[in-house]
Amino acid sequence: MLETALREDALTATPGGFELRLGLPWIRSMPLSSIAGLGVEVDGVPVAPRELAVVLGPRHVRLDALEAESGWWFVQDRLVLAGRWALSRGKHAVAVDFQLMVPYLQARPGSPLVLPFHLEARLELDGKPVPSVSRDVA
Repeated sequence: MLETALREDALTATPGGFELRLGLPWIRSMPLSSIAGLGVEVDGVPVAPRELAVVLGPRHVRLDALEAESGWWFVQDRLVLAGRWALSRGKHAVAVDFQLMVPYLQARPGSPLVLPFHLEARLELDGKPVPSVSRDVA
């Protein structure tokens, strides 16, 4: 699961910066509201949360607004993160950190299991469009 979360085609250029497509490193689809602490580093430099958004169909959702989203991150989907940084062509070291709250598993009575994830990959920014199945579910 972890090895396919950041595929080699995950990083693309956009007119406003870049997009990073993240696969769900879990065995079941999860509510978007279960994602917390999402952070991205490019070449060792953290991208400020205000410079990142999650793309849901035509909408750009702030990271701190994900907890209010009613949609789902499906196993077959790529969660699209839009960054407002211009990146040069070529290879970039990309790291993504986040926690995933698993609402149907308990860590202790009354407390859901929270799993930390750290993903790293060396990705080439090539500017070629990559299809996405990231959706906006109302």
